[in-house]
Amino acid sequence: MPVTVLLVDDEPLVRAGLRAVLEAQPDIKVVGEAADGAAVVPLVRQLRPDVVAMDVRMPLLDGIEATRIVLRTVPQPPKILVVTTFENDEYVYEALRAGADGFLLKRARPAEIVHAVRLVAEGESLLFPAAVRALAAEYGNSAARDAMERASLTEREAAVLRLMARGLSNAEIAAELIIGAETVKSHVSAVLAKLGARDRTQAVIAAYESGFVAPA
Repeated sequence: MPVTVLLVDDEPLVRAGLRAVLEAQPDIKVVGEAADGAAVVPLVRQLRPDVVAMDVRMPLLDGIEATRIVLRTVPQPPKILVVTTFENDEYVYEALRAGADGFLLKRARPAEIVHAVRLVAEGESLLFPAAVRALAAEYGNSAARDAMERASLTEREAAVLRLMARGLSNAEIAAELIIGAETVKSHVSAVLAKLGARDRTQAVIAAYESGFVAPA
C-alpha cells in the first residue's frame, strides 16, 4: 500500500511542487489538498491520509493550531510533517511541541522531500535539525528537568533516548548499542511511558528542554 499524503499550504505553487515530487514515487500517493488549516480536520476524517504535509503559517488557521486539533479530535491521527520556509522559526518549534512528527524546509531537494515523508510515515525516526534543537534548549526550564529526574530512566533507556535525539531509527539504535530491534522497541516504549510522551518527538523535546541532551 502506498503512503498517502494530504498537502496543506496556502500557496498553490507550493502544493503543486510537492504533488509533482511525491507522485513521481511509486510508493507515495497524494490524496488531497487544502489551502488552510481550517480545512484539515474534515479532510483528514474523509481521506484518512498517513501523512499531512502542513505549512506553519496560513491565514485562517495556522499549522500549529491545526496540528493540535487533529491530534485532539481525530482517532488514530495521521503523522504530521511541518513544511516551512525558515528552519529557525519558533513557529516550527511550537508545531513540534503541539505534536507534529517532523520538519521540512520548502527549499528542500526532491529527494529530501520524499525521504521526509517516508521517514515520518514509518514513525521510527525524527526530522529534528540543529536549528530546532537549539530552540528546544532555549525553552529549558526547571519543570522539564524535574520531570526528567522523576522519570528515573535506566542506563540503557537513557542511551536509547540520546540516540533518539540524534534522529536514529530503531534499526540504527540497535546497531549502535548492539542489541536486537525488538529490545530497542521495548526501551523506546518504556522511555515514552516514563516521560508521559505521546511519541518520539515529544520525548526528544523533553530531553532537550530538561538539559538531558545538549544541542550539538
